[in-house]
Amino acid sequence: MTALVAIVAMTASAQKFALIDMEYVLKNVPAYERANEQLSQVSQKWMAEVEALSTEAQTMYKNYQNEVVFLSQEQKKAKQEEIMKKEHDASELKKKYFGPEGELFKKREALMTPIQEEIYNAVKDISDLRGYSLVLDRASDTGIIFGSPKIDISNEVLQKLGYGN
Repeated sequence: MTALVAIVAMTASAQKFALIDMEYVLKNVPAYERANEQLSQVSQKWMAEVEALSTEAQTMYKNYQNEVVFLSQEQKKAKQEEIMKKEHDASELKKKYFGPEGELFKKREALMTPIQEEIYNAVKDISDLRGYSLVLDRASDTGIIFGSPKIDISNEVLQKLGYGN
């Protein structure tokens, strides 16, 4: 950390820096809020589907426990397989929707990538115009203890995107 501060201090005189608060920018981009709402709705719908299958499996298991004394070995085995298949189906559906490469990931990427690219392009244009060598995100970089409001370009980015005051 000390080495980083020393390097930044040495190069600071030769380069210009700026800060951006991505949380602030995103909260002021209506498309981002709409995309989040859409993701939330689809996520809730898919979670309800997964929970319905899981509940079905639990009900089947409870019924099996109540009937087990009356069932033959073949019937027990068939019921157990049926329950395991239902649990497996619920697990597979959950993975399909919420897994690392699942539908929610793909939907989030499809909705958010254009917004992120638009913000990136606005930051790049402002950086090129003003000669900034580096733009740091104040919201996500915990290494920033203080940043002068004079070098914060968040409102300028919002104006460039058409959401300025």
